[in-house]
Amino acid sequence: MIESKYLKDSVQNIQKLMTIPPLRKFETRHLGQLIRLSKIREYQPGEVIIKEGGQDTWIYFLLSGRVRIEKTGMKIATIDTVGEIFGEMRLLDGLARSASVFAVEKTVCLAFDPYGEDSRSTPDQRTKFLLLLYKMFAEFLSGRLRVINEELSRIKRETGNK
Repeated sequence: MIESKYLKDSVQNIQKLMTIPPLRKFETRHLGQLIRLSKIREYQPGEVIIKEGGQDTWIYFLLSGRVRIEKTGMKIATIDTVGEIFGEMRLLDGLARSASVFAVEKTVCLAFDPYGEDSRSTPDQRTKFLLLLYKMFAEFLSGRLRVINEELSRIKRETGNK
C-alpha cells in the first residue's frame, strides 16, 4: 500500500470530494473536516485493504479500481463504482470487521478515520459532522438492503420457496 499524509482542506481537495456522489450533500466546512481526517491509499492487485476480524476504524470511498469482498474466504461482492463506500459497518456497530476486502486491480481509495483527531473542530461541530456521516451511511445501507431484498426475492421465486 502506498499512503499519503493526512490531506489538507484546500479548495482543490474540497472540489474533488464534491465529485464523490455520497459527499455531494456535505457543506464545505464538513468536507474540510473529512479531508483533515483522510488519506489517499493506493493498493496493488491482491493486496488486502480490510482484514476480516480486524479492529481498525478506517472507512473507504473508492476513487478508482475494483475491490472484492470476501466472508470466510467466499466472494460475496465486487465494488467498482467510483464513490462507493466500504468499511462503514465497523463504525456503525462497533464490532470487528465482518469481511475482508481485496484490491482486484490497481485501486485508489480515500481512507477516512472518523475517530481521528481534528484539532480545528469543536465538540459541537464534531457531533454535527458525525450525524451527517450516520445519515449518509443510513441512506447508503438502505440502498444496499433494497438490492439484497430484490436478490433474495428473485432466488426464492427461482427455487420455489415462499
